Order: sequence, then C-alpha cells, then structure tokens
Amino acid sequence: MVDVVVVKFLRIALIGFVGSVALGLVWLFTLAADPLRGHDRPPLDPVKEAEVEPGSSAPAGLQQALPLSGDPLTAWSKQVGEKSGMPPRAAIAYANAQRWAEAKRPACKVNWTTLAGIGRVESKHGQHGGAELMPDGRPSKPIIGVALDGSPGIAAIADTDGGALDGDDKQDRAVGPMQFIPTTWKLFAVRASGDGQPADPQSLDDAATTAANYLCSQKRDLTVGTDWWAALHAYNASTTYAKQVYGLAQRYATSGAPAQ
Repeated sequence: MVDVVVVKFLRIALIGFVGSVALGLVWLFTLAADPLRGHDRPPLDPVKEAEVEPGSSAPAGLQQALPLSGDPLTAWSKQVGEKSGMPPRAAIAYANAQRWAEAKRPACKVNWTTLAGIGRVESKHGQHGGAELMPDGRPSKPIIGVALDGSPGIAAIADTDGGALDGDDKQDRAVGPMQFIPTTWKLFAVRASGDGQPADPQSLDDAATTAANYLCSQKRDLTVGTDWWAALHAYNASTTYAKQVYGLAQRYATSGAPAQ
C-alpha cells in the first residue's frame, strides 16, 4: 500500500513538473516570436522581485469598475495613496490609462495595477532623483535614463531623435516616468487628454496611456499568464524586471478597492 501511495505521489509530482516546464517553454517561444522584444536597460528605481514562475500567471487584478472622474476618482486615488504610498495623482494617471485601454483595446484587459508596477520600478511614480509629481502629472524635473551605450547589462542604441526627447545626440536614453526610448515613443505615443497637442513623455498621463497602448499592441490578453509576461518582456527584456512589476501589481491590487 505504501509503495502504491509513493508511486501515485511521484506520478502527480512528475505531471506537475512537466506541466510547469511546458508552460515555461510556451512563454519562451512566445518571447522569441515577439516582434517587439524589449531592450535591456536598468530601471531607475528597482524593488525586490516576486517569487513567481515566469509565464505561469498574470498578477491578480481588481475586477471592480474604476471611478469615472471628479470627486469619486479623487477619493479613490487618495485611498490608493494611503494604502500603497504612491502619489494620488499617479493613481489617477494609471486609472485613466486603464479606461483608455478599455475603450480602445478592450480585448487586452490591461489593469491599472500593472501600469502602476511599471511606473514604480521605472521612476518611483515620477519621483526619481528627488523629483515631485506635480498636479499636472509631470515630474518637477525631467526624468532621463542612462545612456544606452552597450555597457554591461545595457542595450546599445545610437541616437535616433537628435536629442529632441532625451538631450543626447549620441546615444538614445529612456525618458519620462515610464521610461520610453525615443523610437518606441514615436511609434506608440498617445495624448491622454485628446486635445490635439503632441504627447509628452514627461507627462505621466501620456506616458501611462502610451504604456497601455504598447503593452496591448500585439493582440494580447493580459489576464493570461503567457501574454502578460510576454508584454512585460517586450517593455524591458529582463525577467527580474517582470518579477518586480508582478509583485508590485499584486500589492497594488489590495490598495485599490473602490472608494465608498
């Protein structure tokens, strides 16, 4: 009887192991086929990574409808700020970006918590280097990343914009609270307000909405584990980075219950 139990246990364990390996291979093949595979670049404000198997699942997201605007959205953002430590103005930017995606990319199902995780790792929600996130959604001073010059762990990308966005006419740099490189910004930029003015990578409203547009660009469903991980790897080609965002998104999901 003991031998039978042991055999059954080993069989179950083997099935679980094979399933995990297969899921990991699916995720790796998804990355290899992704035309928007991200570049290696160090995030400005990294955090501890979550203990999660890459490709296994997407972070838990809130299913409740977000407040639309005005006083309910303000109250919600303050609640998020109190529970998570992020500036309430940042929470508004992420919520509006999710609503933009719900209207323009409904099949994608990107959640504000994932956008907030990216914003935290990339720039501390627009507060990198002692900056303050201002009421208009812009940092008090421009946020510019390191030169993408091919140093260890960093992609090599020669200047593509004449320094117009990043102030560097030799190498590209990631810019703004969500750290877009100039070429990606040119392709996916969205003006959140829809006022007809050029999108501004230093505006968290524009940058968060552009991030939603970029993450959703390959017809992904970000509630599916392999799609979520592929999208994050396209944003930044680092599993450590994706694990950091995953952990933050999970934590933010507990801070954003709709305000009463």
